[in-house]
Amino acid sequence: MSRQYSGRKSRAFLLVATLGTATIWAGPSSAQALSPAQVYADAVRLLDQSTFGANDALIGHVVQVGTQAFLNEQYAAPKSAYPVLKYVPAGQQATFCPTDPNPQCGRDYYSLFLLQNAFFTNALNGTDQLRQRVAFALSQILVTSGVTVNTAYGMSQYQQIFLDNAFGNYEQILTRVTLSPVMGEYLNMVNNDKPAGTVNPNENYARELLQLFSLGVWQLNVDGSQKLDAAGAPMPTYGQDEIEGFAHVFTGWTYPVLPGVAARTHNPKNYLGDMVPVDSNHDKGAKLLLGGVTLPAGGTIQADLTAAIHNVFMHPNVGPFISKQLIQKLVAGDPTPLYVSRVAAVFNNNGQGVRGDLKAVVNAILNDPEARGYAKGDTAYGKLREPVLFIAAAARMLGAQSDGVYLAQQTGQLGQPLFYPASVFNYYPPTYLLPDTANVAPEFAIQNSSTAINRYNFANTLSFGTIAPITTLPGAIGTTPSWATLSGLANDPNAILDYLSAQMMHGTMSAEMRAAIAPAINAIPATNPQSRAKTAFYLVVTAAEYQVER
Repeated sequence: MSRQYSGRKSRAFLLVATLGTATIWAGPSSAQALSPAQVYADAVRLLDQSTFGANDALIGHVVQVGTQAFLNEQYAAPKSAYPVLKYVPAGQQATFCPTDPNPQCGRDYYSLFLLQNAFFTNALNGTDQLRQRVAFALSQILVTSGVTVNTAYGMSQYQQIFLDNAFGNYEQILTRVTLSPVMGEYLNMVNNDKPAGTVNPNENYARELLQLFSLGVWQLNVDGSQKLDAAGAPMPTYGQDEIEGFAHVFTGWTYPVLPGVAARTHNPKNYLGDMVPVDSNHDKGAKLLLGGVTLPAGGTIQADLTAAIHNVFMHPNVGPFISKQLIQKLVAGDPTPLYVSRVAAVFNNNGQGVRGDLKAVVNAILNDPEARGYAKGDTAYGKLREPVLFIAAAARMLGAQSDGVYLAQQTGQLGQPLFYPASVFNYYPPTYLLPDTANVAPEFAIQNSSTAINRYNFANTLSFGTIAPITTLPGAIGTTPSWATLSGLANDPNAILDYLSAQMMHGTMSAEMRAAIAPAINAIPATNPQSRAKTAFYLVVTAAEYQVER
């Protein structure tokens, strides 16, 4: 449904009211020349959208070099990497770990503990912030989960696909994901053989490739709205015949061959490398794809897969379907149709005749007028900071040194257990409506009384607690924020609130919020500046105005 601005109740008001406080921020026309403070505010907003959190150094740098120069630096920054973790036989923890010298074998190799920690240490310290943000967004579109594949080395390999290809081509990502043995295990494509008797190929991967990873179930206009038939009904993108056609395409793939083990038609579980073809297990018959295209009989297993992925990639739905979700993850939960159409046009053609160029797509998202600006007059603008981003931004704001353990643990408490989404539908759906409204607010699907309280608990521990290292993790340092900057401002409540508003909220803190926080700061003796600093930070980071990113 197209968004209507006149007469529409403010979505920002509804989002913030759901958290307990209401605020509406409206700014002047973006056509006016910006003051230095307004340029600063837009720099903070850009960092909210393109990194895991703003800090003094990055804000100053963006103000100095400008938006596009900063983005260009990010595209060129060296890639972060997940650790190369030890191969262990899948599903054999009970027999393997007693033979392994690592006393934490189960935790380190048969859970995603080390991978989660690495995610947060990269997020806090990595220079390729935009690459990491885009990779995290892609991982929530092309979903696998530790609920099914909890072998650390395998999930590390899968998540690295997104870091490696965050600014690459979406067709290449679809190919890499399709051939990943982690995805093969998760959605039953691995060892999915040609028909035998009454047994037909498994349809899981074919179905989710179409429904979730590329097209969606309804035909779309370039602005992301549904196409309607003459009777006003939405039109399906594909049917059961096409699902079956793709299921037959994806037959004959098995796990990569283990070193020193003879190849089989069904290799043992192994997540190192791409799945390998077994031509004798591949259905050689004709296969119906999208748009009435039929793959002719007799094609090779690799040629069929390549043709099928390209058939999906070229469908007109892919541009708006993927572009809208990337906008939602980086900028706004309910982008306007015009925003979606502008970005989808870049997905369709990057200006040089290339389709699916994610670098160009991300650049269009972050340079769009709906993303840029120091303040938003459109009151239907904003999104709830999802738990992973909320946690990381709070830690980065304080310059925290961390081994990632506590931060990773908290993601589950806040409703987004990192790398453990409950299903292929991600932690939350991109179409979730704020209850009793027509407003799309995806992250609110995991916001409830329990997770809301746990946001306060996390912020309280980060601000006032001691987060010690765990003794069973070599090199652990715990999590330690730095309070030096805020303590230096704490003598003057207005000064510290000015700073927090500028650094954390791009200057949007309302007078009502300031008036509510200032007495709490003043109640603490000025002789205890660190306690004042901690209190001010805690009250800002837990405020509804901060949690709803505007």
